[in-house]
Amino acid sequence: MGFPFNALFLSLLLLLHHTAKAENFDTFRSSVHNNNNATDFSPRKLASRCDFFQGKWVYDASYPLYSSCPFIDSQFNCQKYGRPDYSYLKYRWQPFSCKLPRFNGLYFLEKWRGKKIMFVGDSLSLNQWQSLTCMIHSWVPKSRYSLIKADGLSSVTFEDYGLKIMLFRTPYLVDLVNERAGRVLKLDSIRSGAAWKGMDMLVFNTWHWWTHTGRSQPFDYIQEGNKLYKEMNRMIAFYKGLTTWARWVNLNVDPAKTKVFFQGISPTHYEGRDWNEPSKSCSGQTQPYFGLRYPAGTPMAWVVVNKVFSRLKKPVYLLDVTRLSQYRKDAHPSAYGGHSNDCSHWCLPGLPDTWNELLYAALFS
Repeated sequence: MGFPFNALFLSLLLLLHHTAKAENFDTFRSSVHNNNNATDFSPRKLASRCDFFQGKWVYDASYPLYSSCPFIDSQFNCQKYGRPDYSYLKYRWQPFSCKLPRFNGLYFLEKWRGKKIMFVGDSLSLNQWQSLTCMIHSWVPKSRYSLIKADGLSSVTFEDYGLKIMLFRTPYLVDLVNERAGRVLKLDSIRSGAAWKGMDMLVFNTWHWWTHTGRSQPFDYIQEGNKLYKEMNRMIAFYKGLTTWARWVNLNVDPAKTKVFFQGISPTHYEGRDWNEPSKSCSGQTQPYFGLRYPAGTPMAWVVVNKVFSRLKKPVYLLDVTRLSQYRKDAHPSAYGGHSNDCSHWCLPGLPDTWNELLYAALFS
């Protein structure tokens, strides 16, 4: 069943967005999670009712969690490209009401021995996949591993433990196919989902590519049902596509066999006004934002994700990394990733290591 593509629907999203940006954001956020049966299983509710995602960044001289790593792409290797400062590597996320468990790669390997983990999504999934494999590798640097890199499916296997950690690249989760009409983004089709079955853990992510327009968008048409659209409001398209993903999870995931996570909305830092500074981008930023409320407020995409979560019938854990990542205007490659100014991805070591510490806490608290 489709969902209405009209002004009323967009107005509802806008209303929800403004509600989330208001002063009662925490109350709104809490009510969304508390009314979402799909996340009732979450370990953060079982671990002294601690909300891992409300906290602050603190300086910690024991960080980063690793230094060199054979799995990091050059685009994330900021030190390789000559980033002169190191302070961005020294921050640890501290929840207000508890402490995150320290990541232990050996414990992870033992608990997930013989298992298959798959990250599914875009280049932010690539960021997190490389981070996790590096965090584990730093605990067993002499252990045998195999690395396979490909455009569609990449993997790192820790041979002595039989743990295979994969990356399935698909920027929209829903299908993008070449047809006679051209390149078509199909909002209600996930044929590629067949490759995700049989995993012991799935970590999904999508958002950034939904904002691409003009020459940077990889499709010519958007399709829903039998109708082709040359253009569609991207927030509505995102909602429809993510709803198709939720339907796939409801139909195909067996919670007794597969744990499912969704990596929340990862912010960009291209506008200094987002953190009340005159700078035009993340370039030259060396410190996190330390205020309690991020001036730019909550992205509407966050509201859409939480709305879709209310439709989930299977347990899916939301790694709600949006706010803690908004504070890290200092953690992007900027000019130190081989590109002119990358304020979308994150340096490694760096912020995605915290995402994986939160994943670890959700698994083992």
